[in-house]
Amino acid sequence: MMPKRNTIGDRHTWEFKARFRRGAFGWKSAPAITRIRQAVAEIKKAARKDPLLAGEGAVAFLERISPALEHVDSSSGAIGTSVNSAMAQLVPVIASAPADAKTRDLWLERLWDAYQADDIPYIESLGDSWGELCAAKDTASTWADRLIDIVKMAWSPDPDLRGFFKGTTNCLSALAKAERYDDVLSLLALAPHKMWHYRRYGVEALSVKGKTAEAIRYAEEGRGLNDSPVAIARACEEVLLSSGLVDEAYRRYGLVANQRGTYLATFRAVSKKYPHKAASEILADLVQTTPGDEGKWFAAAKEAGLYDEAVALASCTPCDPKTLARAARDFAQKQPAFAASAGLLAIHWLVQGYGYEITGADVWEAYRSTLAAADQLGSTADVKARIREMMLAEGGPGGSFVAKVLGGELRV
Repeated sequence: MMPKRNTIGDRHTWEFKARFRRGAFGWKSAPAITRIRQAVAEIKKAARKDPLLAGEGAVAFLERISPALEHVDSSSGAIGTSVNSAMAQLVPVIASAPADAKTRDLWLERLWDAYQADDIPYIESLGDSWGELCAAKDTASTWADRLIDIVKMAWSPDPDLRGFFKGTTNCLSALAKAERYDDVLSLLALAPHKMWHYRRYGVEALSVKGKTAEAIRYAEEGRGLNDSPVAIARACEEVLLSSGLVDEAYRRYGLVANQRGTYLATFRAVSKKYPHKAASEILADLVQTTPGDEGKWFAAAKEAGLYDEAVALASCTPCDPKTLARAARDFAQKQPAFAASAGLLAIHWLVQGYGYEITGADVWEAYRSTLAAADQLGSTADVKARIREMMLAEGGPGGSFVAKVLGGELRV
């Protein structure tokens, strides 16, 4: 017999509920993404006044999200990213809600049903947070006991017994929350394949037990073709940092573990994690990880005040002309020599045909910013001559366009 639903939400009308009916959205992802953001905002607003009500709302949202999105085109990945962001914000709302044991048990049952019915899937990463959702060690241990024998059967060497169980990660997460680390390791020893998605719990278990070297070996042994080297590096870095082995963490994993969406963001992340390292050392180490892309580290070098290095990097391989032009504009007064060099490089790479959706306005921006810096240096005539020579001598695929824009100014 299914447990009765709790009545926490009966005193509140959630706006998102009417919007998240099964098949509520068509194939376009944009409207669905907007509604997801609105729902998260509504729940987080409630959390500021009534955390228990917000927890109920978050559970109700996660129950509805996958059925509501069943017809949405997910090929671009945008809707999946939106759902993952929503889950990252709402799982802590549920975990931290001051729910009594009965209420939390009901929440977990509802989330388990939604998780099992999630065929697309949209909320599959909920399993990774199962221990957090349990909140209490005893609740997590109860869930682990409920799932562990099924996992053992799924991982049985007997082909008539083994198979896929959509609850394996939930079990491992619950075991970790319950601090049953020996059970984590014993269970993982039965796994037929070394999948990082599961083995990361073994790394955590060994690390908590103080077995740093074993944890690192365990992580490295789990590398597979489909496993993320960044995820493995982050786990290993955390193990070493928690053991106080900061220099080893930087040397072995720091540069990979802190990769971000842009070169500048990566530099910032590494610098923040290892503030004792000189910016020049971090930059040099990062540059070595991307041979052939030296120019893309220009913005990082500029931000660190490494102006000579920035110019050298942008001279080595292509750098976005717009980035260089902005640097010339922003530094024309305070670092005119650097600004002039950046501006000349902007024009150089424009002549060579680099840059995305370049317009005449972009060419003029680079030119004017370069001359503004040159004026500060008292070398306007020389810089104009260099630009003229650049367009005449280099003959790049963008040369005719740049000459058309600047031809009247430079008489080329």
